[in-house]
Amino acid sequence: MSTAAPTSPIADFAAEFRATQRVLREGGGKAAIERQHKKSRLTARERIARLIDPPAVTPSPDAKPSAGHATAPASGAASTAFDPHADEIPGFQELGLWCAHAMYEEHGGAPAAGVVTGIGRVQGRRCMIIANDATVKAGAFFPMTCKKIIRAQTIAMMARLPLLYLVDSAGVFLPLQEDVFPDTDDFGRIFRNNAVISAAGIPQIAAIMGYCVAGGGYLPVLCDTLLMTEGSGLYLAGPALVKAAIGQEVTDEELGGATMHASISGTIDFKEPTDEACIDRLRSLVAKYHHAAATTEKAAPGGAPFRDVREVYSVFTDKPGTQYDVKDVIATIVDVGAAGDTLQPDFDEYKADYGQSLVCGYARIGGHACGIVANQKKLVQRSVAGGKTGPTKAVQMPGVIYDDSADKAARFIMDCNQRKIPLVFLHDTTGFMVGRDSEQGGIIRAGAKMVNAMANCIVPKIVVIMGGSYGAGNYAMCGRAFDQYLSFAWPNAKCAVMGANQATGVLTTIEEASRKRKGEPIDPETHKAIYAAIHAAYTEQADIRHAAARGWVDRIIEPHATREELIAALASAAQGWDYSPAFKTGVLQT
Repeated sequence: MSTAAPTSPIADFAAEFRATQRVLREGGGKAAIERQHKKSRLTARERIARLIDPPAVTPSPDAKPSAGHATAPASGAASTAFDPHADEIPGFQELGLWCAHAMYEEHGGAPAAGVVTGIGRVQGRRCMIIANDATVKAGAFFPMTCKKIIRAQTIAMMARLPLLYLVDSAGVFLPLQEDVFPDTDDFGRIFRNNAVISAAGIPQIAAIMGYCVAGGGYLPVLCDTLLMTEGSGLYLAGPALVKAAIGQEVTDEELGGATMHASISGTIDFKEPTDEACIDRLRSLVAKYHHAAATTEKAAPGGAPFRDVREVYSVFTDKPGTQYDVKDVIATIVDVGAAGDTLQPDFDEYKADYGQSLVCGYARIGGHACGIVANQKKLVQRSVAGGKTGPTKAVQMPGVIYDDSADKAARFIMDCNQRKIPLVFLHDTTGFMVGRDSEQGGIIRAGAKMVNAMANCIVPKIVVIMGGSYGAGNYAMCGRAFDQYLSFAWPNAKCAVMGANQATGVLTTIEEASRKRKGEPIDPETHKAIYAAIHAAYTEQADIRHAAARGWVDRIIEPHATREELIAALASAAQGWDYSPAFKTGVLQT
């Protein structure tokens, strides 16, 4: 495989994203990191780096528990080749890094929503890790913090991933309490999920390595096992609030110190002297769950991709008016296969000559069997039944979903559920075809069939937004509302109800009509100003960073990393996905 750095406009654009991500990983900044170290505490990322297994290390079932990555000690002296505050932690698939990006600026911002979430191996078993970042407003919960943690819990429930909570939080960010406290996607939902996850038999361990106050105290106590470090605090109300409420003067330790909870209240199970000792204990406990040692994943050995992954930059384009064959992109993702003596992509295309605006097929990615549904981004021809003269030909536009392709995809999705294999959706679509011929051909009926089949899937659904993901096309290709397992997006991706140019035209007409009703004149200069302002605002909202900030995308990835990211996603799904529910669609519009 080539190791040369990719060169293309998209690769150059990705460099901007990498620079921003380095800043996001710093959380509250270097000064806040130093403050955490002066308290003899590790940061959230240093804790995760120490917790997870080094890459490519899978303990045998009888192996003794080992330490994870070495990390910067509490003194802050570096002891690693990587900096978890600048680089991605090896072996950790971080989710939601862009959450809250460019939000809450009036409150000083909340990088990564003040919490780090993602999937990593601990003692050979993939776990969902949720770690409060105390460098960001003392780990306080913003509205997006709640949504990010709930999303992580949802992913863990889907694949039955053990949850490990590294707790260090001051509780609700009070200036925004009305948006944090009450609703079904807010603070209380996290605790509801704790209880439901426990009832489902999915392991949960919480380690308090800082403060855990007010309602946040319920999270660790609702877990199966609870660890706490000396110097940490767990209580419903701190000393100041207790004095104001009942006039009692009391110390932190008397209220909720580790020694008190270990010896008097009996709330915690393990008291540890330091962060390092606590994490080592946590690793030891994970190793003692049933199946906690090395797991055998449901995958055949996977070799190299058919095409070099970096060739994606030469085969994919997002320039307006240009085309590409999505099968070339698929060839950089799937394993190399063979037909006789000929090497070819390990991809069996389904109904290759029918409904060609969607490419469907059975594939192996890193040895994992899966189905792929991808938007075709080149002109294709459709054969339409004719009369005496026989079939006629019709041209179908790139990235548009037609009735025949929707019918094909619905049938393919149902077959993947029958086979019990995950589905990978590769987005680059402007949506469903409109117009008289399409409506008379039953596009709404065919689209509804595809949406029904996709929505009722019992198999994991993994999404990659490569280019555009617009309107009902986003829904049909398993948009955020349709129980995605994991969703990825390329830096150039766009996601909105329609393209900026179309939306701007509609919104400009509406705005000008409103002004005319008020008696305001619309001259050419006013029209240009209105158009430009609306276009800029809509373009910003369609930018994938806008979606990722609001938690609609789990992870922004570079195009050449797509295969690696999909392999990790398929592997974590394979660890514990429940395929036992029956696949049902209800009434299909036929």
